[in-house]
Amino acid sequence: MKQYALEQIRNVALAGHGGSGKTTLAEHLLYIAGHIDRVGSIEAGNTTSDFDPEEQRRKISLSATLLPIEWEGHKINLIDTPGFPDFIGELYSVAQVVDSVILVAPAQAELEVGFENAWELCEARQLPRLIFVNKMERDGADYNGLLQTLRNAYGNRIVPLQIPIGAETQFKGVVDVLHQKAYVGKDRDTAPSPVPTELQGEVERARELLMEAAAESDDALLEKYLDGNLLTDEELVHGFHEGVRTGRIVPVLCGSAALGEGLAPLLQAILELMPSPAESPAPKATDLRTGNPVELTPDPSAPLAAFVFKTTADPFVGKLTYFRVYSGTLRGDSQVYNAQKERDERIGQVFYTRGKTQIATTEVRAGDIGVVAKLQETSTGHTLCDKSRPVAIEPITMPDPIYTVAVVAKTKADEDRMGPALARLQDEDPTFHARRDPETGQTLLSGMGDLHLEVIIDKLKRKFNTEVATEELRIPYRETITRPVQRVEGKFKRQTGGRGQYGHCFINLEPLPRGSGIEFTESIVGGAIPKNYIPAIEKGIREAAEKGIQAGYPATDFKVNVVDGSYHEVDSSDQAFRIAGSLAFQEAAMKAAPVVLEPILEVEVDVPEAFTGDVMGDLNGRRGRIAGIESLGNGRQCIRATVPMSEMTRYALELRSITRGRGRFRTRFSHYEEAPHTVAQPLIEKHKRERESQEH
Repeated sequence: MKQYALEQIRNVALAGHGGSGKTTLAEHLLYIAGHIDRVGSIEAGNTTSDFDPEEQRRKISLSATLLPIEWEGHKINLIDTPGFPDFIGELYSVAQVVDSVILVAPAQAELEVGFENAWELCEARQLPRLIFVNKMERDGADYNGLLQTLRNAYGNRIVPLQIPIGAETQFKGVVDVLHQKAYVGKDRDTAPSPVPTELQGEVERARELLMEAAAESDDALLEKYLDGNLLTDEELVHGFHEGVRTGRIVPVLCGSAALGEGLAPLLQAILELMPSPAESPAPKATDLRTGNPVELTPDPSAPLAAFVFKTTADPFVGKLTYFRVYSGTLRGDSQVYNAQKERDERIGQVFYTRGKTQIATTEVRAGDIGVVAKLQETSTGHTLCDKSRPVAIEPITMPDPIYTVAVVAKTKADEDRMGPALARLQDEDPTFHARRDPETGQTLLSGMGDLHLEVIIDKLKRKFNTEVATEELRIPYRETITRPVQRVEGKFKRQTGGRGQYGHCFINLEPLPRGSGIEFTESIVGGAIPKNYIPAIEKGIREAAEKGIQAGYPATDFKVNVVDGSYHEVDSSDQAFRIAGSLAFQEAAMKAAPVVLEPILEVEVDVPEAFTGDVMGDLNGRRGRIAGIESLGNGRQCIRATVPMSEMTRYALELRSITRGRGRFRTRFSHYEEAPHTVAQPLIEKHKRERESQEH
């Protein structure tokens, strides 16, 4: 693959809801450009983009795929991204390095949540975009209904550039209003032709609207237009290019990816309307020597600055690192500097990828996207640069995981492999977190949904030969007491010939406010217990508290005061007083009206106004207490509530169901409070059964 100048490169993401046809669209674009000899299908599992066996089995995209297209003297770095919400982290990564986005939507009046999420991310990152209305050939296809929905949602920025020829099963192609050409035919057989006579009037009316939109993007064009002069095709293209680049215009094109109709004009629109790297704003970067911002210029001869936006871990192929060069040139067989790790990295062969196909190159220049294998130190979000100018490009801000499962290794060998395998998968996917919960001892996997974690568990088995099973998520309950008790005895006495064991103490026990922990004091008088045995009593009490009172959960929020006791000159020992302290606590706690405490979370739910009532009703059904509602604008509201943790383990999935994927939430720990009898009693009975089974 030859090298391209900055002005001839387009870095473009394909985004939209799962099932909108992005992968099929990419496949046909590759075929039109001559990069593949036949068009693969998702059903057959042979598309260029979805080459991973797991993608082929599930028939959905799970990760972003780089698909460079060479077309009319340009290089389009097309990146196909997954549309399901569980894998939105891939879109976040890609949005960091592309200069524009093609949003794909099926021809239906209602927008899908994946489209809305992608639009929202484009807005946040100020990414230029165009909309491709797909599936025009389907029964019930509603192009005009979708246009109206888009305008209602996003305003007059939405500007259709094409008129469909035919509708539904009679759809045959499109008229490009910008160039006043019709495109009828499929894939490589598509060629421009004159506008059909019956559509000429409609095209002229549409062109007037395009002139107005184009003129508003450029002062010189606006002056010409206001003087009553018509804009030329070239001026229209220039005006739209500026409008797209600045975000004032979001053009709409249409076609059928499945039939390969209307796709040649899409390639032309990418070249004419989408910005090149030379026109795109540089990412925020910091000079690590001074701490000051640094301006990265997209000049191949400048010092190197390349951002890593994706890594894939494979035990057989090794780690592949995907990067975009913002400044300078990254050459094969060279040495670069990892700004975050402050370590040198050895670069071997650099290449481009088209799906799983590797295309060798000697270098990747500013503005382009490439891949390198087997880097040792580098992970997603790192910057590779010249050691003489160490810079760090602003990292990717990822959404937080929202769904957690507990897993256990199936065998000892699996357990040994699990830690390193999970670390590799976290390196590959920043939206996936794995940790061991010190409270419950469980290994917790957190991600963006159940499908996300299901894929992670499949990868553990397939890529790393590590099998795990899911288990019930344990809630970190606590126990405490609710009333004081005085002078409870703990006595341990054992005589078995020779030196015996003797420890004896009396304690007072009283409750403390929530969050106080354990407070230990002593008020021994007259040397009833020597001072050197007091720490042993405290240790015994703390050990007993850790084992719980009734339900087996750690006890907390109480004060113990050792008030009296006795000792034996010969038989007393630290061990004896430790056991005496433990016995005293166990008896005192049972007399002090013990209760189970449950963790309570602060929950914030961000939902469209239409779903507010349903979400509040659901939270109430989870024993939640609504604290308030706040308008966020744009038709969304934030509901604040406190909800028991035990009621939130599957909330990510259930909120998605209630709001059709449009709800978001976050939680944080708030406090512990007494669990109701209906929650506490089953926990107590379960612990009792477990204890009895151990005794037998």
